[in-house]
Amino acid sequence: MKKHIIIIVCVWGLVQGLSSCKKSFLDEKLYSSYAPETLVDSLGFDAAAIGMYYQLGLFFSKSDAQGWPSVWNAGTDIAWVPPTQKQGIEVPYYDYTQLISTDGAATFTWQWAYQLINMSNNIIANAENPALTKVSQAGKDVFNGEARFFRAYAYNMLATLFGKVPIVTEPLTKAKTDFVRAPLDDVNNLIVADLTYSIDKLPTIDNEKSNARNKLFGRANKAMGQQLLAEVYLRMGKNDLAEAQCKAIIQSGKFSLTTQRYGIRSSQPGDPFSDMFVYGNQRYAQGNKEAIWVFELENISSVVGGYSGSPQQRRNWGAAYYQITDMTICDSLGGRGIGRMRLTDWVVYGLYGAGDMRNSEYNIRHKFYYNTAGKASYGQPIPYAGADTVFKIAPHTTKWYQFDPNDVFGFAMVKDFILMRLGETYLLMAEAQYKQNKLTDAAASLNVIRARANAAPVAASDVTMDYILDERARELLAEENRRMTLMRTRTLVDRTTKYNTQKINPVLGLASKHLLLPVPQSERDLNKDAVLDQNDGY
Repeated sequence: MKKHIIIIVCVWGLVQGLSSCKKSFLDEKLYSSYAPETLVDSLGFDAAAIGMYYQLGLFFSKSDAQGWPSVWNAGTDIAWVPPTQKQGIEVPYYDYTQLISTDGAATFTWQWAYQLINMSNNIIANAENPALTKVSQAGKDVFNGEARFFRAYAYNMLATLFGKVPIVTEPLTKAKTDFVRAPLDDVNNLIVADLTYSIDKLPTIDNEKSNARNKLFGRANKAMGQQLLAEVYLRMGKNDLAEAQCKAIIQSGKFSLTTQRYGIRSSQPGDPFSDMFVYGNQRYAQGNKEAIWVFELENISSVVGGYSGSPQQRRNWGAAYYQITDMTICDSLGGRGIGRMRLTDWVVYGLYGAGDMRNSEYNIRHKFYYNTAGKASYGQPIPYAGADTVFKIAPHTTKWYQFDPNDVFGFAMVKDFILMRLGETYLLMAEAQYKQNKLTDAAASLNVIRARANAAPVAASDVTMDYILDERARELLAEENRRMTLMRTRTLVDRTTKYNTQKINPVLGLASKHLLLPVPQSERDLNKDAVLDQNDGY
């Protein structure tokens, strides 16, 4: 009985206490927090900036459509898609008769770019807020420069792929349904202004700003802005200005071509060119002094948020050798590829000259050997015969080799993305010099990278735009976005027609209208209060 009385009294007291409380009893009182105040202090800006890198990763690590890397390379001069390995999203990019205004890849790219632009605009607007006092002016300038680089990056992609596009320079906080496409000159002027600001405010690569997560990836630096601006100037026809940006990078003393073995496999068979693409060697801090911009990825199992998807580059570019009897998935063959892309015969048999390092067995695998221990066939060469050559042992680039013993199936990939390096700087400079009719200078620029590759020098009289694009393929195979390069130089139709000539899954319906992508129909439908013009032919 005594026990029951005690319980009743306690409950009565609790009820009385609650009934006598004001509603303010439920108000939360925050006594301390480790969370940054959003865009009012450096932690908030840093978190917002990291969001831009995460958004960038959504483009390069898109995996819900596994054929995503093929969108940007197949159906050009360098690659085609084996019919049994097609995934879907890439099909309209070799069968161009299917490239219409509801295309999934074009729609994703448009929406992705404007999401990145809005994130950038938010940082820019807050960095330029005069009432903000918790961040120094120098600090605000760096965040502003970083955001303007990404805004320029997104607009350059849009301008290259779609031409005229809407300009948005303020954060959108509510629905907007009256977008109009701005003249391309206006878009280009915005890009140039953003990059000019970024180049002035961003640190050099050896003093780059690390993020708050123990330097998980390199942040934007001055040379990144210069390289992107050089490309933009080339697209605009301002070739002297493009050349000047390239020279500024080369003469900065911050970068050098990789001409000697280095890094974690330098004592193993290989060559200087292949060393740059070994996981653990790719970053500037890891000894790759050619690297201007490396988008660094981390294993999601060890770093939460290390990357935003499961990049499909290895699976697209690598061969499906494991489907051959007596073959085992292994590190030396780059893990598990599935051969969603195959190099054109032009690349395999016609692109490289004798002795070119970039065509060595360490960089483009041509030979395969049975590798399952204990089998009678172990160590013997696999013959090239029949259908196996289409995707199982097809020659392929080794740049995306990466094997994780914890993921032998190999859906994910944690390899870094080298987005800009000095080899391309010389190529951009050669293009700028050629377009100014400075053929001797253009040949000299090309011969810098050809000398590194042990390739024969090119004579000034042999330098053409076609030759420069050939050299880009030799040097940047599977690194550059080949489709964007050919669209920027307006050579997609001519070069694809000339070099992508196989009869299996051939290129169909390619025409001049495909120098631009269709404006997504979904965006046009939502834009109910203005006309969002469609590109010609769609």
